[in-house]
Amino acid sequence: MHDLRWIRENRDEFDRGLERRGLRTCASEILALDKAWRAAETQAQEAQARRNRLGREVGAAKQRGEDVGPLLLQGEADKAAESAAAAEAARLRAEIDEILEGLPNLPAAEVPDGPDESANREIRRHGAPPAFNFAPQPHEAIGGRLGLMDFARAAKLSGSRFVVLRGALARLERALGQFMLDLHTREFGYTEVAPPLLVRDEAVFGAWQ
Repeated sequence: MHDLRWIRENRDEFDRGLERRGLRTCASEILALDKAWRAAETQAQEAQARRNRLGREVGAAKQRGEDVGPLLLQGEADKAAESAAAAEAARLRAEIDEILEGLPNLPAAEVPDGPDESANREIRRHGAPPAFNFAPQPHEAIGGRLGLMDFARAAKLSGSRFVVLRGALARLERALGQFMLDLHTREFGYTEVAPPLLVRDEAVFGAWQ
């Protein structure tokens, strides 16, 4: 998914990339939602800060034997304001994420413009294409016939362009992942980390603010 902070800092480049993909530009729409989202987040934080401050004032007023009714009413109002602002922030963030998740990656600068792969340029060729005395089949057809690749089930689970791997092919993918972990941790000084699989929203979204 696209980095919201990068879009803020590179809105024109973002729109140019979308145009090169044949898509409508939408940086202005995204940034308007982003501005409203950050404003709602600020309102929620300010209301929470007021509630915290009022809580201390209530405690001090009680010690002095003063009437705390007005302070409690203000605290309830701030609580309602915080809840409303937080709900609005969550709604706006979900709308932003829905837009960003539906956008493809932007093309690299060296990628030629064109409607499809027919506009691609051949950069170099290594060796000669193999010749077969039979009609070769694509990997997905071979994997499906062997029962190792299930595109239909993956489409139901995750949408198009995904695959469920089975048997030996699933083990091969797991082995490749293990090989890369071992290679980088044993030979290149990386430290293997196993984080929790469930994280708080702020742990994901905080880096984008």
